[in-house]
Amino acid sequence: MLERDGLVEAREERGRVGRPTLVYSLTDKADSLYPKRYDMLASVLLEEIRATDGNERLHRLLQKVASRLATPHMNKLEGRPLPERVAETARIMEEQGCLVDYAESGGDYFIDEYTCPFPKVAERDRSVCALHVEFVRLLSGADTRLTRSLLRGENSCTYRIRPVDKPARAAAN
Repeated sequence: MLERDGLVEAREERGRVGRPTLVYSLTDKADSLYPKRYDMLASVLLEEIRATDGNERLHRLLQKVASRLATPHMNKLEGRPLPERVAETARIMEEQGCLVDYAESGGDYFIDEYTCPFPKVAERDRSVCALHVEFVRLLSGADTRLTRSLLRGENSCTYRIRPVDKPARAAAN
């Protein structure tokens, strides 16, 4: 039954004498059913970096992580006007498993993110929110601010994206 459901797989293993023995192991499908503690690991890593190197170093490191996450998408966004960049940023966020929508109002753009990509980590350490603001800033190429937050009990994390002529910056409120 487990083998039929794709949860275990059998392979023959030959010994020195006698018939081969069947050895069973979990498949990736079965492994995904067991709890993972990536959130705990990430939280402890953030705490250790802050304790060892301070808040400024942690902030710089999270900016680098945001850049690394954004880089694979930059070719699709280069040279496109802001409305298209915002739409593509929202699509990328959806592709990563977030529930989002976006709108324009008064010359500003807003991305509402109704699900957090890092909920357990963000609950323990809100510095991870700055990482996501920077990610949105890099993708949109514009001034980006977090104006609403799920962690403050609001119904979404809302990113206000404002066109600017000078280089964009990110800010988490």
